[in-house]
Amino acid sequence: MTDQTQVPEAPAAPETAPESIDDVDTLSVAVAELRPALEAILMVTDEPLDKVRLASVVGHPVSDVEAALESLAAEYAEQGRGFDLRPVAGGWRFYSRPEFAGVVESFVLDGQQARLTQAALETLSVVAYKQPVSRARVSAIRGVNVDGVMRTLLTRGLVEEAGQDEQSGANLYRTTSYFLERIGITSLDELPELAPYLPDMDDLEDELASVAGTEAPPAEPAPTGQADDEEPAHAPSPHPSPHSGAGTEPHGGTETA
Repeated sequence: MTDQTQVPEAPAAPETAPESIDDVDTLSVAVAELRPALEAILMVTDEPLDKVRLASVVGHPVSDVEAALESLAAEYAEQGRGFDLRPVAGGWRFYSRPEFAGVVESFVLDGQQARLTQAALETLSVVAYKQPVSRARVSAIRGVNVDGVMRTLLTRGLVEEAGQDEQSGANLYRTTSYFLERIGITSLDELPELAPYLPDMDDLEDELASVAGTEAPPAEPAPTGQADDEEPAHAPSPHPSPHSGAGTEPHGGTETA
């Protein structure tokens, strides 16, 4: 009976089969040297690529790919190349160095550049810090109608729809990964704190009270023939609408240099 049960031979077959499969898969993909392969891929991409995707393309372990990316980035910086390899928006991509921005701009744009206006930048900032946020909320914060500016930000790919508000049903908006890429950060957590730039609470309350018209000047005696509770014809409205036509941003939030 002891001669019939020889268990050591059983695990031998499953051990060799997976190894041969892994070897075939690895050799069929990893046919190029790691660093030059990464450079070739990153040279032709138009968006940041994360290390996992790069590893799947070049056929090398993720840890080796990450180490190679960091090594290449340090090497380019040390050599003072005209480009950098940077981690941004969750991936890696080549960028021209800031000191050569003028040369690149004159070559690519040839003197024509449609820039975001100050109004568009302010609207984009509100979306970045308040997201997900509706257009009505952005308009209330800025005090003007932002429909045209929001369309421009959507067209530029800086803002995207993020569902609907459960109570009002209004469309909500948030910033995109392209927004992170353009400002050079990897996540929204890297946005600067707003607290140092906000006014003191006392000043803010005074401003809100002034806008609401609660600090009206002392009442003067009513003219002859006018009741005390009758409002003068020239009295301004204490609550101007933030969505009036005069408050709509011009040019859709772009300006031509």
